[in-house]
Amino acid sequence: MNTVFDLKKLEALEIDSAFINALPGDPVTENYTRQVSKACYSHVTPDSFPNASLIAYSREMAEELGLDPDDCEKPLFTQVFSGTELLDSMRPYSCCYGGHQFGNWAGQLGDGRAINLGELRAPDGNAWTLQLKGAGPTPYSRSADGLAVLRSSVREFLCSEAMHHLGIPTTRALSLIGTGESVVRDMFYDGHPKKEPGAVVCRVAPSFIRFGSFEIFAARKELDVQKKLADYTISRNFRHLLKPGKSAPDKTVYLAWFREVCQLSATMIIHWMRVGFVHGVMNTDNMSVLGLTIDYGPYGWLENYDPEWTPNTTDAEGRRYRFGNQPMIALWNLVQFANAIYPLVEEAEPLEEILEEYKTAYEKGWLDMMRSKLGFTDSNADDEALVLDLIKTFNLAETDMTLFFRHLADIPASIDSATALKTISPAFYNPELSDKARDGFSLWLARYSERLQQEKSQDEARKIAMNQVNPLYVLRNYLAQLAIDKSEQGDHSAINELLEVLRTPYDYQEGKDHLAEKRPEWARTKAGCSMLSCSS
Repeated sequence: MNTVFDLKKLEALEIDSAFINALPGDPVTENYTRQVSKACYSHVTPDSFPNASLIAYSREMAEELGLDPDDCEKPLFTQVFSGTELLDSMRPYSCCYGGHQFGNWAGQLGDGRAINLGELRAPDGNAWTLQLKGAGPTPYSRSADGLAVLRSSVREFLCSEAMHHLGIPTTRALSLIGTGESVVRDMFYDGHPKKEPGAVVCRVAPSFIRFGSFEIFAARKELDVQKKLADYTISRNFRHLLKPGKSAPDKTVYLAWFREVCQLSATMIIHWMRVGFVHGVMNTDNMSVLGLTIDYGPYGWLENYDPEWTPNTTDAEGRRYRFGNQPMIALWNLVQFANAIYPLVEEAEPLEEILEEYKTAYEKGWLDMMRSKLGFTDSNADDEALVLDLIKTFNLAETDMTLFFRHLADIPASIDSATALKTISPAFYNPELSDKARDGFSLWLARYSERLQQEKSQDEARKIAMNQVNPLYVLRNYLAQLAIDKSEQGDHSAINELLEVLRTPYDYQEGKDHLAEKRPEWARTKAGCSMLSCSS
């Protein structure tokens, strides 16, 4: 049985400062915007929010950390995880990093509104970094205030936990706390700013180190700092790569590390494609070296299957970060990461070979994933053509991706195409299909039925297997927006209802049909329900 910390003694918790103890820091202690050189972090003190109040917390994350969920609603919890009160062992800091944004080098970026409280050793021995988002300015805030609004905080809190329960590698969220203060934001960047409720999310991860954490030191030729960061990262999060009896990495270890980062990234993207998740802003500073989904900004889930869709209004013209482009953007980002760590290896060829391995691993992993979504238990030479033809068929009618695969699981192997088409019809946004769409789906369903019969598929076993990889409940943008609308009026019930349902996204839940429906027509163009800006 796990040890449970008593939150009555929360102030006695030991928060480790391994990151700042091991790495060079910014000698300047004043908190003003500046360029920070030859340092991995700057010391920062969070703002104080005397009127902060708890909106929601993740009981799973609390238990993982060894915190008693019953005590998470006590005032001290709210004070600590809003940044209002620091425990004696906390030495808060923000990290320095750079990044490529929309394909262009942006120079120093850093934690502009994120403040790390330190690392907590959980009862199972795992170390978790606790990070507050929206708790005030840092030296990396540039022209911003370091705060966050409720709408973006709700989305980050819910999505972090939703992704975890979907089985997707992700940073986590412990708590969502309202600051009781207003934050001015221009949501649409149209010159009409307004006051919005402020909030702080406590994010949790084994590490928040990004590709951009290494890019900044490569760009500045601060290679001694970069090497210290790489060695620290490997020793903390990739220790299994170190050779027995040796505590310091060598070239072979750096290459093995890069290979694993590539593999972890491929796995993450395959999961995104499995559930129809679109990150929306895959800059290199938003790519975790642990292969975790990180920095939930203008993300979204595909409603109708559209590889060209992006949820990011800033990306609306170029669609660089559209759903179908995510695998190649991950590769592009890995190339930038390879360029950054080249000084550790000093050979291009092995890095290039590993990048080629990413392509192969992704292509194989994606096809295997699609086989699982379709309920195939073995591989067939014609499977790739069948999958690609399905994607083409989606172009014939606006089809909800999530509901299509859930209803596909209900189709027996031996069924006529007309009945099969009727079974999947709830996934179509317009039930009156054109002749071309009806013929296209009927033809594909006939081929699908034939494929199932070839492997002598058992209907009930296949349905169970398919429903374990094809979720019924996902955090559709319009559902999140409805919860935000209520929360801004002081009613947080919809946030907690979504959090509860998204804990078991693959299981049918009685009375929750309204959370598994297609996007309603009114939400097609409503702000926050389709595309979103980076404003928060």
